[in-house]
Amino acid sequence: MAGQLRAYRRQIRSVQATKKITRAMELIAASRIIKAQANVRASTPYARALTRAVSAAASNASLDHPLITEKPQVRRAAVLLLSSDRGLAGAYSSSVLREGERLTATLRAEGKEVSPYLVGRKAASFYRFRRRDITAEWAGFTDSPRYEHAKEIGERLVADFGREAGEGGVDEIHVVYTHFVSMVTQEPRVIRLLPLEVVEGAGDQDGELTPLYSFEPSPEAVLDALLPQYVNSRVYNCLLQAAASELAARQRAMKSATDNADELIKNLTRLANNARQADITQEITEIVGGADALSSAGSRA
Repeated sequence: MAGQLRAYRRQIRSVQATKKITRAMELIAASRIIKAQANVRASTPYARALTRAVSAAASNASLDHPLITEKPQVRRAAVLLLSSDRGLAGAYSSSVLREGERLTATLRAEGKEVSPYLVGRKAASFYRFRRRDITAEWAGFTDSPRYEHAKEIGERLVADFGREAGEGGVDEIHVVYTHFVSMVTQEPRVIRLLPLEVVEGAGDQDGELTPLYSFEPSPEAVLDALLPQYVNSRVYNCLLQAAASELAARQRAMKSATDNADELIKNLTRLANNARQADITQEITEIVGGADALSSAGSRA
């Protein structure tokens, strides 16, 4: 019994040490998610306004710009997959990876070759474990992305989109990321980044009237300047959405781990108390038995 009691106490100390780590990670995620939410709120209006302006410029311009023109035959599609660098975030990475697998299967069923562009070590490990080719990868900033990271990714995507598929280029660009809805809800989403899908009347949303634009020096020059900014801003917004989702998922996972540790400590403490009580009972029984034996021996003498 004494050995069992020592084992329970050893397990309790181990779980308490783990609980301190999970509690600290929960507090860190909770403190950082406030800034992540603020970044999402700050970047979203600009991304929407820029998308509206590009759509309006494209719909009002009579030109064939390569970034808005559908190609007659799509041979290769790029999939930009936004995952995390670290684990301990529940099902965050697995959810976005599943969404990426569904998109990849759909594109291949349409006869398109898929070129993976990966953000985050989890996605890179997923692809390497399955011995898949990776076109490009970035890591080290998934929980705190900056605009420079989005610009680097966007410039690579635009450069590859501008090349022919036979030269290693792509004909379409899709983004798979996790959209931050609230602290409780984060949804894996897929958007097609390029070619830009121009929707007539896209500016007339939420009661807003589409502004009138005049293009100087020309519509083509305006689109040449706006479209790279559009790609960078959309990628940056997706990175920020993914970062906020990752922190929210990590906070929930660490809170769940801390609660489980509390419950496990209670159960182990109960078992340790039972073992200790059994030890005391056994010791009392041995003392009483010894006293009875001495008493019996004395009376016979």
